[in-house]
Amino acid sequence: MGRFILRRLGFMVLTVLLASIIIFWATAVLPGDVATQILGRFATETAKTELRHELGLDRPIYVQYGSWLGKYVRGDWGESPSMNTLVRPVIFERLVNSLYLAVVAFVFYVPIGILLGLLAALRKNSWVDQTISVGSLAFIGLPEFVSGLILITIFSIQLGWFPSQSNIAPDTSFVDALPYLVLPAITVALTSLAYVVRMTRSSTVDVLQMDYVRTANLKGLPPRKVLFTHVLRNSLLPTITVVAIGIGWLIGGLIVTEAVFGYPGIGRLLLFAIQRRDLQLVQATALLIVIIYVVANLVADVLYAILNPRIRYN
Repeated sequence: MGRFILRRLGFMVLTVLLASIIIFWATAVLPGDVATQILGRFATETAKTELRHELGLDRPIYVQYGSWLGKYVRGDWGESPSMNTLVRPVIFERLVNSLYLAVVAFVFYVPIGILLGLLAALRKNSWVDQTISVGSLAFIGLPEFVSGLILITIFSIQLGWFPSQSNIAPDTSFVDALPYLVLPAITVALTSLAYVVRMTRSSTVDVLQMDYVRTANLKGLPPRKVLFTHVLRNSLLPTITVVAIGIGWLIGGLIVTEAVFGYPGIGRLLLFAIQRRDLQLVQATALLIVIIYVVANLVADVLYAILNPRIRYN
């Protein structure tokens, strides 16, 4: 198991390194001039040249990359020209907000998605299965800004149960922020729920047809014991991957939802940085999201190996 984890850690480091190269190259070739964006169109060429030198933009790109990556590893993520503050505290402040939203959405869609997927698989080809399948497909195709606006109209404007905007203060605690998280969390959960339902249903249907499940039923084991002891242990393996990928998406892929509800998360921060062409903020935020993705996938691989020992031996 130790060697299995070490191999996965090696792949994780390689993935982060390749992602850092792509991120740095992509931000370097973005159209527009950083100095002009910061100083304005009417700044003199002398001032722009001095700012480029101060930011290190006049050096070869490989030198810039090596310097940036070394500082990033040491925790020096630079200073944001557009916000005139250090990058790392701003990112972690927004990351905490995104974690709040991710936790609430995760609690909503993972247990409900697994439960509905199991129910659809156990009632295969029945009206229950058809209803769950059609409903899940409808949620997959529904854009987040549409579902978000529908939720705001119903639960905020008409019923007045929750606030329509989620622009919380930076130092807001989780308990105080909870009422502002419900609607954006449900918006996120509606899309993620569908993937968990579909994957759980598909894998459970396959496992229910396995010989060892038939043998357990023929031995007279209680259906509940067969389900929780023999079926779930194997049918949830693909679902773990979907959930792990969803965790990374919950942290960094919520730009639309955060924009609809005005929520100050890390996805909205990344959009702000791109619009302002704030290279330091874009690079640091994007690489942190990549790290979250690969860590989530590492956790999924480890859980896979725990639930199915044949994976780590192969």
